[in-house]
Amino acid sequence: MTESSTPTGLSVYQFAGLQSGPKLIILGAVHGNETCGTKALQRLNREIDSGEVIINKGTLTIVPITNPLAYQLQRRHGDRNLNRNMSRSDEPRDFEDLVCNVLCPLLEQHDVLLDLHSFQAPGIPFALIGAPNNVGEIEPIARADQEEAMAMSLGVNRFVEGWLDTYAQGVQDRKARGVEARVDYGVGTTETMRRGGGIAVTLECGQHDDEAAPQTAYTAIRNTLAYLEMTSDDQPKLVKQPEVIRLYRVIDRLHQNDSFTKKWLSFEEIKQGTVIAHRHDGTELIADRDGWVVFPNNNAQVDQEWFYLAMKSSRLD
Repeated sequence: MTESSTPTGLSVYQFAGLQSGPKLIILGAVHGNETCGTKALQRLNREIDSGEVIINKGTLTIVPITNPLAYQLQRRHGDRNLNRNMSRSDEPRDFEDLVCNVLCPLLEQHDVLLDLHSFQAPGIPFALIGAPNNVGEIEPIARADQEEAMAMSLGVNRFVEGWLDTYAQGVQDRKARGVEARVDYGVGTTETMRRGGGIAVTLECGQHDDEAAPQTAYTAIRNTLAYLEMTSDDQPKLVKQPEVIRLYRVIDRLHQNDSFTKKWLSFEEIKQGTVIAHRHDGTELIADRDGWVVFPNNNAQVDQEWFYLAMKSSRLD
């Protein structure tokens, strides 16, 4: 790619109501091949410009294409995964470092984040939520109740927790193999927002090419605006019987010939003892308990996340 063809900026749109209210930022295409959020935000932008949607309170900021290089290349990342290592860089080494130097200050100007994503394997939409209230070192948070309520207004029934704890263990696994890994690898948009005192939810809107995913994203956007009373829409109904799943292990691909035993669906149920995959030397990867396989990625690169294991959570019961 020539220098002239590399994107040189982000398109950011902002709308301010005349009454005070929340400062909400919504992101699309943090991963360039996850375009449902982009389509939904472009639709919202048109509707606000036409007067069909009116922001009455607070400030809404939308970034339809958060990683324009990855979006241009129609792949997950440009030079690296933007959503795994988010921090300012005094000496940017790659395109995503440049994006972080714009995005991190932008996130700090807001107190609520909705980040719109999709996933590779077939599956139903779900929301990723942060940890319960705690003062621990990994993911301290004091506004978990507000975050949970916002998540349950999005229009999905499945919720997933345990992201950063799982990644912390994954970092230790990588270090034990002699692979360089930052302690805060796994910190992305939502973790950055929470560290600044805000609330944040990632919505996985369905499979990348699912025709329903942009509508799922759009519904979540409108529900969030209504929930925060930024528009005059009726308050969305909260989920009454949420399904909550906890991630507890991330498994990296260690060799290009590591292979799954079948074409797993995301959140496909597994029983203890199920053989999920084989390493290239024949070693079996076996489920240590009943639960789910999450985010199986046949295209995973070596030393990158290949799949996750999850179990039932009692949170929100």
